[in-house]
Amino acid sequence: MDGYERTATADPQQELAARLRLLQELSGLGVRALAKDTGLSSSSLSRYLNGQTAPPWPAVVALCRLVKRDPRPLRPLWERTSSPLPAPPRSSRQVRPTPRNDLPRDAADFTGRVDALAAVLAAIDSHRAVSVDGMAGVGKTCLAVHAAHRLAVAFPDAQLYVDLHGFTEGRPPLDPDSALRMLLGALDVPSERVPREGLEQLAACWRSELARRRVVVVLDNAADADQVRPLLPGAGPSVALITSRNRLLGLDEVPPVSLDVLDPRDSAELLARASGDTGPDGRLARDPEAAAEVLRLCGRLPLALRLAGARLRHRPGWTAGILVERMSQGASELDAVFDAALAMSLRQLDRTQARLFRLLGLLPGESFDEYVAAALADVPLGSARSTLEDLLDAHLVQQPTAGRYRLHDLVHQHARRATAEQDPATERERALTRVLDYYVHAAAAADAAMPFVAPGRAAAAAPPPPALPPFPDRNAAFAWLVTEYGNLIAAFETAAALGADTHVSELPRFLRSYFARRCGTTHLNVLFERSLAAAERLGDPLRLAEAHSDLGFARYNAGRMPEAATAYDAAAIRISETGDTRAEAELTLRRGYLSWDAGHVEEPLELFGLAGKLYERAGCPTGAAHAAASEAWALLQLGQRQEAARRAREVLDTPHTDPAWPPAFTARITLGVAMALDEPDEAARHLHRALESARDDGHLHNQAWCLNCLGVALRQTGRHEEALAAHREAFALLDELFEEHWKIHFIDGYAETCRLAGLPDQALRLHRQALELAPRLGNRPAEALAHEGIAALLDATDPAAAAEHRAAAQDLRRGPDAGPGHFQS
Repeated sequence: MDGYERTATADPQQELAARLRLLQELSGLGVRALAKDTGLSSSSLSRYLNGQTAPPWPAVVALCRLVKRDPRPLRPLWERTSSPLPAPPRSSRQVRPTPRNDLPRDAADFTGRVDALAAVLAAIDSHRAVSVDGMAGVGKTCLAVHAAHRLAVAFPDAQLYVDLHGFTEGRPPLDPDSALRMLLGALDVPSERVPREGLEQLAACWRSELARRRVVVVLDNAADADQVRPLLPGAGPSVALITSRNRLLGLDEVPPVSLDVLDPRDSAELLARASGDTGPDGRLARDPEAAAEVLRLCGRLPLALRLAGARLRHRPGWTAGILVERMSQGASELDAVFDAALAMSLRQLDRTQARLFRLLGLLPGESFDEYVAAALADVPLGSARSTLEDLLDAHLVQQPTAGRYRLHDLVHQHARRATAEQDPATERERALTRVLDYYVHAAAAADAAMPFVAPGRAAAAAPPPPALPPFPDRNAAFAWLVTEYGNLIAAFETAAALGADTHVSELPRFLRSYFARRCGTTHLNVLFERSLAAAERLGDPLRLAEAHSDLGFARYNAGRMPEAATAYDAAAIRISETGDTRAEAELTLRRGYLSWDAGHVEEPLELFGLAGKLYERAGCPTGAAHAAASEAWALLQLGQRQEAARRAREVLDTPHTDPAWPPAFTARITLGVAMALDEPDEAARHLHRALESARDDGHLHNQAWCLNCLGVALRQTGRHEEALAAHREAFALLDELFEEHWKIHFIDGYAETCRLAGLPDQALRLHRQALELAPRLGNRPAEALAHEGIAALLDATDPAAAAEHRAAAQDLRRGPDAGPGHFQS
């Protein structure tokens, strides 16, 4: 006998694993000792022995040599497990983007539940929704996800999953407003397009999006009917699967399916499959009494059965009796099923692994990566990565996607209790502070890779973490912000709850670039309000000045002009106390924008010029270029085309290395409109380059601005149909933003194009829309232009009304510092 003889299996990888286990038996060593003698990691060796991963050939050779066996007979079997599939042929046709699929992986050992699965699918067929309820760990999520995978083919547009945290220890249930925003984002509905407030409006938007799609949605871990009701589909084919520990009696229209623990037969089968011990000669089959005791200790609860089975699977030398003994040790009550099974797993951890596991219970947010784990435990990145892999192998940590980890709710609760019982309060406080430090420093690094106006100030939270994610470009930074957004907000809320005012005051400032591209202005205003309150408690003059300035800019972008002016005045007082030139430059530039929209002319030009000088004094050439580009744009609005073009060219000639340099964007738009009459082709080139930059950046506001200015330039050269198309595309983007105040910068230019294109009724409608909007925003130039536009349209049909509108426009333009306003912005 050569030591390799085994009954062949249909799966070559499992057959190879069986033969490797025989080699382990011949060695007489446990996994850790065997790994040490062969130079392999214990976690990798465990996966090889259990058939989870095909080993590399050197690993097979090392195992054979240890027990003095010839590895060559295993080579054909290894090649069958290791040969990659041929790459699919490449197609020259454009492939549609893959629909969103957020479903967790279907359980490979899904067992039983035949009647329950049939009931779930029948309810979906008849009511397009079903509610699965039952005790914790009973397999509600597993059943719902399994059913969703079965339904995926019939619902190809998206397969969505959201954890509603109805019973997550340490955090409140996810409110319907936040859940709807997450779901709409998962459907690639830009969050700027989502209604800013009002649960009914959000729910209506969600139902509208579902009505034209075939989507399956898993709403996991619901607290009650009120939390779920706004998330249900309306008309259309989409379906929802809900899970909850409570019976959702308030959802009369949703059929319930209640789960109990598995019956004895299915429990035994699940334990056998989870342990990889399904044969008639397996350890469980050889000791039926011990196997029955495992089932009893687990209470036939699927989650506990999987944990117990995983422990047996990873300990080939254990018997079923040893498993029972380890599960029973330290359990004061056998009915503490889950804690007994989990404690059994935890006893296998070394000190480092156990410490990280406990501390993970402190993390705010959903999933996490190795970087935040390293900061949490204050260990090097490689050590955190290795320990997470060990916890993953022990089924104490889950890995929903590559590089991301999470704790199951019940495991998270156990970790949270364990750290409260075993770790001193000072250690827990330091660990959580390190997490908050990490998120502030990481957000600052991401912000620096995609600057808002000028490179931001470094984070004051200290010390920096052991490692930060790399951000080679703005796309990598933005992708990180999208992935971590929920965790960043959770960290902000945690900092607020702990009274960590430094973190509360800093974090929103490093999210400005993200919000500008993704989330609109409403949430940012709320964050900056709380940031200002934290800065006031800290009492640092510079931090307080920047907080007032940031809140003012958030107010400005939300169309709340008087509040913006108040915040800027408060910021100016604090900046005068600090003497910080950079903060003064930023505030001066922002006040220039506000002054221009208020209808002034000389003041904003002076402010833009002063901001440029201050930025130069502060050693910030990007900020100085921004100020110069803003000055060029203002000059263009005043009709000084040549001077505007000259200033814009100066900005474009400024040396820089960033292909997406922010000041170039404004300069190209200015130059494009200024040159439209004299050099239309060159003007179009500048405008299209600016538009391409805005699209690459994912910035809808800037895309709309480019398109509107392109419409103005085309109109000036008599290309009215092309101009109208550009305006319409711009306003289609603005409609997605659900922020009506942005339209005031574009509406009069659109109306003028309509008038010259022979569309007087549409032009009149747009001017009247501007008249409603401009006074509310305090935008005198736009209001004056609207009156003048209406007067021009009414001259032939109603001279008296036209005269009244001209008089109103003249009144708006009177004063020592009033100008003609924004004819195309």
